[in-house]
Amino acid sequence: MKLDEIKYCPGTLAKGNNTYSRTCLRRVFNGKSVSHILPYNSPQTDEEDDSKFVDNRKRISISGVQEKMSVILDKNKLRLTEQGEQGNYILKPIPRDLKKVDQVPANEHLTMQIAQQVYGIYTAENALIFFKDGKPAYITKRFDMKDDPNSYRVKWGKEDFASLAGKTEENAGTDFKYNYSYEEVFELLKKYVPAYLVEAEKLFTLIIFNYLFSNGDAHLKNFSLLESPNGDYLLSPAYDLINTRIHVDDTDFALDHGLFKDDFKSGAYKINNHANVEDFKELAKRMEIKESRIDKILAPFLEKQPKVEELINHSFLDDKTKRAYLLHYNTRRNYLNK
Repeated sequence: MKLDEIKYCPGTLAKGNNTYSRTCLRRVFNGKSVSHILPYNSPQTDEEDDSKFVDNRKRISISGVQEKMSVILDKNKLRLTEQGEQGNYILKPIPRDLKKVDQVPANEHLTMQIAQQVYGIYTAENALIFFKDGKPAYITKRFDMKDDPNSYRVKWGKEDFASLAGKTEENAGTDFKYNYSYEEVFELLKKYVPAYLVEAEKLFTLIIFNYLFSNGDAHLKNFSLLESPNGDYLLSPAYDLINTRIHVDDTDFALDHGLFKDDFKSGAYKINNHANVEDFKELAKRMEIKESRIDKILAPFLEKQPKVEELINHSFLDDKTKRAYLLHYNTRRNYLNK
């Protein structure tokens, strides 16, 4: 991308910004004047920078398929962590082996911003950022890091739902994080979270969002519990939200068993082979969400949201991918309303 042509904040996507807006700097970078351009060329383009990336990846402990790097905010500059340092940001450059691979960072950034700005979902703070050669990367602030430097622990406790389910590759095979249902995810939430009824509504909202925005990779490791200052556990901020249909021909739900641990499907689901509002209502009832709350939670997802289209248009996706993203959104919203 030509970095001198930026017209929207690479964080909030607000119009009239050729770098990060004040809102983005406050939310993502602790109010510091951080540049939207990293002091490195993108991976595999510069031998000197590549050696830094390789060394950095040896130390990062974040799991997952996509390449990730550990970044630290040093005064008002972002840089790769060095030996013995604990990064407070995760950097995800363009990955490999996907369709429209160069669109992945902008896709994840857009999807996360829609979740936060349109539907009020509590998300990990994030932004788009650029290497010196103009290639984009997705950057997200770590939510498991403590702000207090004097704390005896630098991190909050965090457990993903694969761990809560006792599933590993060793005991459940290579597909361990997919072999489950969302109903069973709620059961884990009820088992481990005292404030279940409050957190259940948040989880229900997130599952609907993932369906509406074609996130077919919402597996067990992409949901987590996070330790609170009170010592109990709550749902972590949402992370890894992306429209996977742009890049792979996947199914509607990441989990192999879909919404339910039994064979329940609404009449419309059986006809159209896609979940609709009745399926999600059934899930909510099983999870003890009050009936008076179910319609209120569902309503924003069933309605056309002009802000969604605005954010798509302001995003850093190319024009063809913007049209595809909007088409996927409208298609899923139509399925929900059947």
